[in-house]
Amino acid sequence: MAKQRLNKYERETILLTSEGDDTWDIYTFNTDLKNRLRKFVAQHPDLCELKEENKELGSVSYTIQKSRVSIRLIAPYSEARRKAASEYAKKHSIIDKIQQGELAKSQDS
Repeated sequence: MAKQRLNKYERETILLTSEGDDTWDIYTFNTDLKNRLRKFVAQHPDLCELKEENKELGSVSYTIQKSRVSIRLIAPYSEARRKAASEYAKKHSIIDKIQQGELAKSQDS
């Protein structure tokens, strides 16, 4: 049976839990997340399990221990921090070293 085609807005990722649960239910179409969950359940079947896989749609549903999931919020960089990071990257860039011939010199030694 051929996969149904869903648009990007229909391919959701849903994380569901309640304060009384000790697990998260994760429903997703996201390929990277599906791969990460598949690897995790293979290594830790006591902490995570595949509940359902819909091959026609391309979605999966897992149950995973709450203590194994973390949601990280990342504040945006200030303009000063962005500039400092850019300067650091330029100063320590391997591409710059290659262009300056430093890498070739260090490999000859």
